[in-house]
Amino acid sequence: MKARVEAVLAALEAQGSAAHRDKLGPSFGIVTADRAIGVPMAAIQKIAKGIGKDHELAAALWATRVYEGRMLACLVDDPRLVTAAQMDAWRSDFDNWAVTDTVCFKLFDRVAGADAMVEPWTKLNDEMGRRAGFVLLACLALHGRDADYIAGLALIEGAAGDERNFVKKGVNWALRAIGGKKDAALRKAAREVAARLAESDDRTARWNGKDALRAFAKADARGTAA
Repeated sequence: MKARVEAVLAALEAQGSAAHRDKLGPSFGIVTADRAIGVPMAAIQKIAKGIGKDHELAAALWATRVYEGRMLACLVDDPRLVTAAQMDAWRSDFDNWAVTDTVCFKLFDRVAGADAMVEPWTKLNDEMGRRAGFVLLACLALHGRDADYIAGLALIEGAAGDERNFVKKGVNWALRAIGGKKDAALRKAAREVAARLAESDDRTARWNGKDALRAFAKADARGTAA
């Protein structure tokens, strides 16, 4: 496995550049404490396609603490083999929005029982951990997975005043995702939450409500999801 990981890291290094690495923070807001190589996402996806699904390799890549290695890990992992314990362990390592969102969007929302992680994660105090809960909720909604979305709306309303940027954006994404589902009752419920938030005395909650209402109005005008 060590040789395989070294080979994958070498493949990533071959596609990386200092110029791309140096603009991760300034251009994309990706600030990570782990080592970054500077590989564009398209190149990471191409490498992942050549590997296929490999749960053990994914674990080994995650353990490297290399930013691109972790992005690749979530693309090659097999959701059928991912456990709740693994989800929680990886979540505890999240330190930037890109890894958080990609892991939730490409892997975690495909794991059986993933919806059970939403509530405990949204109750966390750390910014990326709490964001992960709302991003996972958004991904479940966007991909049509089973979840208690009415309970999710209550979580959204309860956290809508969290002014930390990455939490705020995660809450907003989850609200818009639920409001964009085909289920008429959920669409109505999401719009009611957004309307209440738009009238809130709290500035952050008010922003969340108004932004979601604008997204819903545009989507309704186009006849598409929010």
